[in-house]
Amino acid sequence: MATTTLPLQQGQQDKLALVLGATGGIGGEVARQLREAGWQVRALHRRAAQVARAGDGIDWQQGDAVDRASVMRAARGCAVIVHAVNPPGYRNWAKLVLPMIGNTIAAAQAAGATIVLPGTVYNYGPDAFPTLVEDQPQRPRTRKGVIRVELERQLQAAVSQGVHTIVVRAGDFFGPRLTGNSWFAQGLVQAGRPVNVVRLPGQPGVGHQWAYVPDVARTMLALIERRASLPPFSTFHFGGHWDADGTQMADAICRVVRQHGGQPRQRRFPWMLVYAAAPFVTTLREMLEMRYLWREPIRLDNARLVATLGGEPHTPLDAAVEATLVGIGCLGNAA
Repeated sequence: MATTTLPLQQGQQDKLALVLGATGGIGGEVARQLREAGWQVRALHRRAAQVARAGDGIDWQQGDAVDRASVMRAARGCAVIVHAVNPPGYRNWAKLVLPMIGNTIAAAQAAGATIVLPGTVYNYGPDAFPTLVEDQPQRPRTRKGVIRVELERQLQAAVSQGVHTIVVRAGDFFGPRLTGNSWFAQGLVQAGRPVNVVRLPGQPGVGHQWAYVPDVARTMLALIERRASLPPFSTFHFGGHWDADGTQMADAICRVVRQHGGQPRQRRFPWMLVYAAAPFVTTLREMLEMRYLWREPIRLDNARLVATLGGEPHTPLDAAVEATLVGIGCLGNAA
């Protein structure tokens, strides 16, 4: 069942965080790592009593990220708000994304909290490719890209209201608990099924950027601990795993599956089937809009992050792939 909010002792506010999207891949991982680092963690959910798990150490609060009063109430006394909530299946972005960030900004202003946002490459248009640095002009050509630019613009404007923000932009997420909105778990393989076929969505020879969620979360935690020394609106690019020719991730999946006794094959991703079904399925329509990310190399330059932290958390590719495949139900227990 959902826990109740406990009174805070003097000084505890400095180690209290609200995580919006704590049942998702990146939000859940950040919440876990915050707890392991000694933080108190609150989470907001429409069905708090159903998602709360005994022993997870999270204070689950009943509410919705689209309801300002709920967010304001849950953020009371918090030093950090992790805004890791997104509409599922790419649906209703235009209606939900900006109102939700508006609620988080209002809550952060009231609480004096720093906002932490997992960012994407959607903000940038072709004029910025192939190598992206934080301060390049953002001229996206997709609807979601325009929304992401406006989202970050509102966060930057909130500096004048005393709200500080840390944005960590990363490539395609993959990780042990990430199944929804994941190219790894829904495109290259199928979560919950043995890996017999690995599908390659990209053009041959085109590089692609991947981000292992536990490494991204460790990066966010390190930046949170340094938040007092960062500029009030700080943006960082996460390097992660660069697949130089678009085949290295698929090769790693095949290597790991073979170590577990499988014999997977590689095939091209069936884009023509997506085109045929897209008029009837919202998620597929949104996937098509973002296909450009597979047609040309787009790489995030992490020099600013490395200079700030002295390095970037990095799990070796095969280890990250194995943990992901086990976590999403494509392998048995890891050997």
